[in-house]
Amino acid sequence: MLTSKPSDKSNRFLSQLLNAGITTEDDEEVRLNKSLLMLATGLFTLMSMLWPAIYNALGQSYSTTLPLTFQLLLIGNMLWFIKTNNFPFFRTTQLSFFLFLPFVTQWAIGNFITSSGIILWALIAPIGALLCIGASESIGWFIAWATLTAITGGLDYYLADPAFTLTSNIVPVRTSLVFFVLNFIAVAASIYLLLRFSIIEKRKAQAKALETYADLLKEQERAESLLLNILPAPIADRLRNNDQTIADGFADVTVMFADIVNFTQLAESLSPNQVFTTLNRIFSAFDELAEKYGLEKIKTIGDAYMIAGGLDSTNPNYTIAMADMAIEMNTILLNNQDINPLQLGIRIGIGTGPLIAGVVGKKKFIYDLWGDTVNIASRITSESHPDMIHCDPTTYRRLSKEFKFEGPLLVQLKGKGNTEIYKLVTRS
Repeated sequence: MLTSKPSDKSNRFLSQLLNAGITTEDDEEVRLNKSLLMLATGLFTLMSMLWPAIYNALGQSYSTTLPLTFQLLLIGNMLWFIKTNNFPFFRTTQLSFFLFLPFVTQWAIGNFITSSGIILWALIAPIGALLCIGASESIGWFIAWATLTAITGGLDYYLADPAFTLTSNIVPVRTSLVFFVLNFIAVAASIYLLLRFSIIEKRKAQAKALETYADLLKEQERAESLLLNILPAPIADRLRNNDQTIADGFADVTVMFADIVNFTQLAESLSPNQVFTTLNRIFSAFDELAEKYGLEKIKTIGDAYMIAGGLDSTNPNYTIAMADMAIEMNTILLNNQDINPLQLGIRIGIGTGPLIAGVVGKKKFIYDLWGDTVNIASRITSESHPDMIHCDPTTYRRLSKEFKFEGPLLVQLKGKGNTEIYKLVTRS
């Protein structure tokens, strides 16, 4: 059977003491202030128990009424705080106890010498105010301590018997010396522990803040990445910097549609997961090609893929890049079994000309293209056959020196009438 070590139990008790009264609504500063005040309460209570015991161990009789009263005041106030969670009241009253109780003890014992300077313990009050309230607010507490010290010293001076000697006092000189040493060491140790605890906790809070900041940066980078996956970079920047409608006219853009042949019918025989996996493999490969050729993916519509070039200055030879990408898309689907295990084919249509581009929507927005150029590219795609790339006359004229074509072929397009289209075969 496992048993807890005494050190584990003491650490657990200390942790419970320091966290008493802390709620989930407290920020890091309030949490630290509460812990510091609890630590100071523990130190004061421990002192009020140890000092009478040490007096008795040294052979001196000392009434335990006053220390017991101090303990009841400190612990009772602490329990009241835990019940009411009124931290401002607890902070003020507990610091007041820290300030006045050592002076009351010294007055009960006698003077500075016979009490061994026990009013040093009252320094915990201005130090606690400095740590738990603030620099400016702590000035009043320090002035109060200095004033009480001066008054006590003055009274001792005027009430002292000139013929008095330390050896004639009821407290032996050795006992007074022991408690002078104990008071100096204990008070210094208490102040050191409070300051050390405060610094350690603030460093922890700073480290946590830095960690939170790093997490925020990661989330921001992730959000930026997601935004850039939806929008071109210049459009994303404009969307971040203003709330105005984004709509631009472009005199010359090359648009390509790629449509998977008979995928709708094939999907009826596949599970949803197989449908998603198939499209994801193919479209992810297309995304990599778009990045390779400096082109802008616009969207996917079911089993159709839409891409454009000329919306920015990334690639001035965007029409040539579009043709190269179209050829490589066909090559990948024909030869790469990992990407296209079902041996699917695609129809491709490319059109070049003016269009309008803009962001539609406020929340679930999308960057889209409109105009005859888009319509022609879409419609000549539907006139194509598996593994075939159709181009409009403008695209053909621009690419005819670098690529081989077949045609022209005269087709009837909805809304356009008889239209010449050309079949892109390969590079020259």
